[in-house]
Amino acid sequence: MSGARRDILVTSALPYANGSIHIGHLVEYIQTDIWVRFQRLRGHQCTYVCASDAHGTPIMLKARELGISPEELVEHYREEHQRDFAAFLVDFDNYHSTHSPENQRLVEAIYARLDAGGHIVRRVIRQAYDEQAGMFLPDRFVRGNCPHCGAEDQYGDSCEVCSRTYSPSELRNPRSVISGTPPVERESEHYFFRLGDFEASLREWTRSGVVDAGVARKLDEWFEAGLQDWDISRDAPYFGFRIPGTEDKYFYVWLDAPIGYIASLENLAQRSGGPGAEAYFGAESAAELYHFIGKDIAYFHTLFWPAVLEGSGHRKPSGVFVHGFLTVNGQKMSKSRGTFVSAATYLEHLPPEFLRYYYACKLGPGLEDIDLNLEDFVSRTNADLVGKFVNIASRCAGFIQRGFDGELAVELEDPELYAEFSAAAEPIAALYEAREYGKAMREIMALADRANQYIDAHKPWLMVKDPAQADRVQAVCTQGLNLFRALLTYLKPVLPATARAAEAFLGGEALAWSSVERPLLGRRIDAFRPLLRRIEMRAVERMIEASKAPAAGETEAAAPEEISIDEFLRSDLVVAEVQAAEQVPGADKLLKLTLDLGGERRTVFAGIRAAYAPESLVGRLVVVVANLKPRKMRFGTSEGMVLAAGNGEQDVFLISPDSGAKPGMRVR
Repeated sequence: MSGARRDILVTSALPYANGSIHIGHLVEYIQTDIWVRFQRLRGHQCTYVCASDAHGTPIMLKARELGISPEELVEHYREEHQRDFAAFLVDFDNYHSTHSPENQRLVEAIYARLDAGGHIVRRVIRQAYDEQAGMFLPDRFVRGNCPHCGAEDQYGDSCEVCSRTYSPSELRNPRSVISGTPPVERESEHYFFRLGDFEASLREWTRSGVVDAGVARKLDEWFEAGLQDWDISRDAPYFGFRIPGTEDKYFYVWLDAPIGYIASLENLAQRSGGPGAEAYFGAESAAELYHFIGKDIAYFHTLFWPAVLEGSGHRKPSGVFVHGFLTVNGQKMSKSRGTFVSAATYLEHLPPEFLRYYYACKLGPGLEDIDLNLEDFVSRTNADLVGKFVNIASRCAGFIQRGFDGELAVELEDPELYAEFSAAAEPIAALYEAREYGKAMREIMALADRANQYIDAHKPWLMVKDPAQADRVQAVCTQGLNLFRALLTYLKPVLPATARAAEAFLGGEALAWSSVERPLLGRRIDAFRPLLRRIEMRAVERMIEASKAPAAGETEAAAPEEISIDEFLRSDLVVAEVQAAEQVPGADKLLKLTLDLGGERRTVFAGIRAAYAPESLVGRLVVVVANLKPRKMRFGTSEGMVLAAGNGEQDVFLISPDSGAKPGMRVR
């Protein structure tokens, strides 16, 4: 049925390792996983790799804020992301990290090839610099108005409204996202990739059917505007791979991130003994290579990445599949409305396969955004999955179990109807192949309607009461279960957990796409157990409520959790004198305080840098929680906590005792 066996490598965009996965992210990974599972079901070799995108200034700064190393932050989110993806049944062959030895070797080798080929140039640029933070600003740490369409609050490298790219210096009304101050410009030598060297081959490649028509039209606009040299370097401080031969220059994350696809494959090959990079990325490779991405990173994957591959002696992708964004109830996801839902929060309230199915109903091959309408989500998934699909098996299985000891009939009651279901395999496969999931789900549910109409017409619950027709019950219910089995095969890429449970109930055979060619006859099946249960709107409402961010001022107004007087008395509050105070290199909010607690010296790190100059604190009396467990931080160990009030930014007020207090006094 499926033709010659294909060898396919598939990737999804690498999740950035500085935040949790949410339901908007899941659109891409569910879309990709469905396609991968379909290919495997057809008998093809389909390898699916991904990794954490682990470099860049945002990760460096978030790690500083938390007082941990960037490596610790990256590993935390890598583990969390893997758990969430697994819970949503996304089946990677390997999930690696761009902060890995494999990726560093590959990045340096690819850069060396590009440099040797004359595709790297060095020149001095004027770059945004935050004088208050004391650092050069990456593109995405400058925001302002787009120089092309005027859209407000856009990043310094590309506009989310018109999709044009530019440099931060071109923004109107720019500001630093770190300090909020307007950046100044300073000179720095940077390394550039000559993208224009590949314009002719990129034009030919992008017009060869490797991208959707909507993406191709956008690419034509970019070609007409002219391909600009691409800045692939960043100044220290930066978390990433240092450019060989330099002391303070690092590879920009967007150079090493897509190379992470190859690194993840290499890591998999080392562990499994399977094919490595050459098999899929080699210039002579005949294997298929596909990237699934969101439309916000189309420029990088359809221009920069294929040019880097060509310039370093590798093949280009067979296709780049670009999807739109997710809206909820017709609007952008919102924390205040509770529609910015993390994967973990969703899983606390609702089953993952219902979201997989709903996304499948909405997804097509184009750039259009998809909407998660929550009322429609509940009604459609209940109607289709429980009311139509699972209902077929539940209506038939009991009669087979009770009346025929679980034994299916040896022939179908209506072979022509089953042939109609079997003949649908190739048209539905063509829809899956083309990523026309919405159309595929409609075709499958139309067949489910036909199956239910068949059961309604024969009414086995009445037939079993008529001695003259009782023997036909086995044939009718065997027919119904085989129609269910065909639908199960077609839905298996979308509902893998349900498929496993149903396969066990139907005798244990793992279904392949070709399974529909042969009906299941004369076999014993197990007792039917409910495969899916209806979801309630109140579960969705609880999920939304759990996802809501506090409204402005709500946190301050909310009543704190009550504690007993005994719990309060466990806090050892001690008056201390600040003997020394100094800034902490690499920390934006911390001051290092040396305290005298009445003959005992303590070191405490306090997040009060925005409010107090270090010299203003020396000699000041403060109140310290002295019996707080010491906390190890990247900068040292903090041996207590200085009490303060405020909002954690400029409005911070240290709590000090009245005059006459002495270091070492207990606060009562």
